[in-house]
Amino acid sequence: MYDNITDVDGIKVGHASDFSGLTGCTVVLCEQGAVAGVDVRGSAPGTRETDLLHPCNLVQEAQAVLLAGGSAFGLDAATGVMEYLAQRGLGFNSGVRPVPIVPAAVLFDLDVGSSEAYPNKDMGHKACLNAKAGELDIGSIGAGVGATVGKVLGIEHAMKGGIGSASIQIGELIVGAIVAVNALGDIVDYTNGEIVAGCQDKNGTFLNTMELILKRCQTPKGFGNTTIGVVATNAELTKEEVNKVAQMAHDGYALTIRPVHTMYDGDTVFALATGKVKTDVTVVGIAAVEVVAKAILKAVRFANKK
Repeated sequence: MYDNITDVDGIKVGHASDFSGLTGCTVVLCEQGAVAGVDVRGSAPGTRETDLLHPCNLVQEAQAVLLAGGSAFGLDAATGVMEYLAQRGLGFNSGVRPVPIVPAAVLFDLDVGSSEAYPNKDMGHKACLNAKAGELDIGSIGAGVGATVGKVLGIEHAMKGGIGSASIQIGELIVGAIVAVNALGDIVDYTNGEIVAGCQDKNGTFLNTMELILKRCQTPKGFGNTTIGVVATNAELTKEEVNKVAQMAHDGYALTIRPVHTMYDGDTVFALATGKVKTDVTVVGIAAVEVVAKAILKAVRFANKK
C-alpha cells in the first residue's frame, strides 16, 4: 500500500504541470473501464460529462477522469486524454468506433500565475503518458500547481493549496482518493479542529474564515476557488451505488474545508468502481469520507509554501 488512489488495482495517475504559468492537470486513468458516478455540491462548477454519469443515463463506465486548473479553459485538456485513449482503441462501444468517456472538472487558478496559461489538449495527453501506479507526487503539482486556500479576503491573504491522495484497506476492499484543494475556506485538521492552511494576516496568523463571515459579515472576494477530486474503489458497485459513494465522499470535504460548498466554489467528487470485491456500499462510502479528508490534509501539508 502506497497510501494513495493507485492502491486500487487498475488505477493510474499522471500529472502535467506548467510551473511558469502556475497551472496544470491530473488524470486518473482506468483504461479497462470503471463504473462511474459524480456529485457536484459547489455552486460555481466547471465540468464535463457529468450528466452522462447520472444513474438513469446510458453509459456505465469511464476510462479516465480529468482534474485541471485553468477554469473553463482547462476543460480543453480532456481532449488530449480522449486522444490518448482513442489511440489505444479504448472507450464506449458506439457500434462505429470506441468513444473514450472522460468526465472532467476544473478549478480556478487564473489569478495565481498567468491568466493566459491553462491546461490544453497537449497537457492532457502528456498527463496520460506520465500516468503510473505506485508512489505518487503530491502537493504543488498537476492540478494542484496553482491551487490556493483561504481567499475570503483576497488572494494576498491566501496560502498554497495542492493535490493530495490517500487510501484505506478493509480486508480485500480498497478505497482511495485524490483531491485538488483550491478552496475559498480554511483547511482544518478534523482530528483536533486546528486550522492548518487558510486566510492569514500580514504576520502569518490565521484569521479564521468562518469567524470573518459569521461575526464580521465579511463578503467573500473573487471566484478563484473549487475543490475537485476522485474516489476509486475495487468494490463491485452499481451505477446508483457509485453515485451514492460520490455523494457521501463530500463529507470528507465538510470535515476539512470550512466553509465548503459555497456560491464561490464548484466542489465536485467523482467516484469509480472497478468491480473486484463484493461489499456494502455504505462501507465504501464511509471509507471514502475518511480518505478524502486525509487526501485534503496531505495536499496542503505537501504544498510548496513559497
